[in-house]
Amino acid sequence: MIDVNELRKGVTFELDGNLYKVLDYSHNKTGRGNANIRVKARNLLTGANIERTFSSGQSVQDVRLDFHNVSYLYTDGDFYHFMDSETFEQPAIKKETLGDDAQFLKEGMEVKLTFYNGDAIDVELPTSVDLKVVESEMAIRGDTATGVTKKVTTETGLNVQCPNFVNVGDTIRVDTRTGEYVTRV
Repeated sequence: MIDVNELRKGVTFELDGNLYKVLDYSHNKTGRGNANIRVKARNLLTGANIERTFSSGQSVQDVRLDFHNVSYLYTDGDFYHFMDSETFEQPAIKKETLGDDAQFLKEGMEVKLTFYNGDAIDVELPTSVDLKVVESEMAIRGDTATGVTKKVTTETGLNVQCPNFVNVGDTIRVDTRTGEYVTRV
């Protein structure tokens, strides 16, 4: 059992027989009484998101997870297929389970796969990925007095706000935690 005060972004816990990963949390302490911990979490088995409020002092069940380094191979529409770097096994994860993280996956990319009771349930991405721009809005000449941005589409289908100087064919670095543009590579 772990105290709800220890729940942070990325922590996995079990509640009511379901497995959840914390996406966001906030800790609110009023003048009187206990603190409230508000958690936004994703069910790792179904992909559904929940919001739950806990009182300070409550606890949730901790879980034991296994991690394997894998390479992303391909998607067949419903499943994303990976290959274990050591055993060469090829586990697959449902598209719904990955959620928005699927837009950061590129063929051959090294990621860490999370297993629970022998089943692949989640992917841990690197902090940033390099993606090629395949589509871009037109930039207006002379519109550079302020930090004007435009929307570009990457090779994986991810839409990112970038500075005007980014063109089709450029490679950009994107932060996987926020989905924001970092730099042109």
